[in-house]
Amino acid sequence: MNRITSFCVDHDYIKEGVYVSRIDGDVTTYDLRTRLPNAGDYMDNLTMHSVEHMFATYVRNSAIADRVIYFGPMGCRTGFYLLVRETDKEEVYAIIRQTLEQIIAHTGAMFGASQKECGNYRELSVEAARAEAARYLSVLPADCPTMIYPKGE
Repeated sequence: MNRITSFCVDHDYIKEGVYVSRIDGDVTTYDLRTRLPNAGDYMDNLTMHSVEHMFATYVRNSAIADRVIYFGPMGCRTGFYLLVRETDKEEVYAIIRQTLEQIIAHTGAMFGASQKECGNYRELSVEAARAEAARYLSVLPADCPTMIYPKGE
């Protein structure tokens, strides 16, 4: 059985940041690592679900909207995956930062927070999404990083 790409990265060295997880043809998977792996500080379901609703909506209304394939949480609750078609990493990084800023500034209702729109609509919080977006944005550099996973010593 082949190991999936994300299991081949040494999680002992991953820091909060943005990484290129894999490239499949014209689709790039970005690892938006909001928390340190295996450090005991994981997103709770409310936070993870809330960021998913907010980020997915804003990024699908951004300048790269037609190239976004998917945005969703990692099962380990330490970040999210963003899959984008035919977009350079500098543009994606700028959109990630812009999207986080939009979430932080958001004052309206939660996107998709009704029974007809979501399978767990009662577990959403604009404040939780705003707090997580602010926390994550505070650790991201202003300029686009290399997006290469760190390797062990």
